Amino acid sequence: MNLPKDLRYSEEHEWAKVEGDKVRIGITDFAQSELGDIVFVELPEVGAELTANEPFGSVESVKTVSELYAPVSGKVVEINEELEDSPELVNEAPYEKAWMIVIEPSDMSELDNLMTAQAYEEMINED
Repeated sequence: MNLPKDLRYSEEHEWAKVEGDKVRIGITDFAQSELGDIVFVELPEVGAELTANEPFGSVESVKTVSELYAPVSGKVVEINEELEDSPELVNEAPYEKAWMIVIEPSDMSELDNLMTAQAYEEMINED
């Protein structure tokens, strides 16, 4: 399983990548493998205000619909519109091509509440 070391991870299986004063967010390789074939991704509008640990969208697979949870609070400044036409990218490249949103965090210290790759790996191996 692919777990980039430079990302932070939430208990809900989202990843967060700090890029200057913004944070790029998607779902983990583990999450997409558990969900199966992704057929639809619902994302918020640019300008939406997100609250940490609250839903911001959903992914639909052939098996189920799962909510996406914001790992940090902030304002959506970009969405990955490519996922509208190609939701399968989430299965193919969850960290590279299938990022979901970019936010301007309202409080960068919220990132401290997220797990390292090692801690996330330990969590998913407990299940």
